[in-house]
Amino acid sequence: MLVELYRRIFKRSTIPLHEDVDASMKYLIVGIGNVGEKYYGTRHNIGFEVIDYIMSDHDVPTKIEGNAMISNIKHKGRQVYLIKPTTYVNLSGKAVRYWMTKLGIPLDNVLIVVDDLHLDLGALRLRLKGSDAGHNGLKHIEQVLGTSKYPRLKFGIGRDFHPGQQVDYVLGKWKNKEIEALQDILPQAAEMVLSFVAIGAKFTMDKFNKK
Repeated sequence: MLVELYRRIFKRSTIPLHEDVDASMKYLIVGIGNVGEKYYGTRHNIGFEVIDYIMSDHDVPTKIEGNAMISNIKHKGRQVYLIKPTTYVNLSGKAVRYWMTKLGIPLDNVLIVVDDLHLDLGALRLRLKGSDAGHNGLKHIEQVLGTSKYPRLKFGIGRDFHPGQQVDYVLGKWKNKEIEALQDILPQAAEMVLSFVAIGAKFTMDKFNKK
């Protein structure tokens, strides 16, 4: 029922595939999060918030298709597809695989934007591969793709919780002081995403990961 609600809110039509564009010029940016009003403003949804921030500068429609809310923009001559899976975090890989296949996007041009409680609040790290570190979204993506060698932008949410409270923490709402900090961090995350598209992972890592 939730997906049907989003279909009524967002346009329900086929996303352009840009078949005349070389695959090397197509990028898939995936923000990890949970759909639904009760998850809005939670730490686990920071991937969604990065996508929303990027989209705030572009007047393009969002559509429901292929287990995701999806929009597409152009950046530096590249076609950029931005998705927020509608499957909840634990099944994020379904939307990733669907859109990679449908659009013909190589794995090197896929970027997963994900929360990371092993990093301090606001720390941003671009990685080309790695373990799922206990994140169920990354775990499912690895299972579906059959590899952990895919780019991911890890957004630190900190770990200000007592033992046994991890689930409550990641699904909890941002505190006011954290929301204030996010106002500066979200633009940086968006800049890193667009840098990944424009100049590639290696140069983006060299430019931003040292900060």
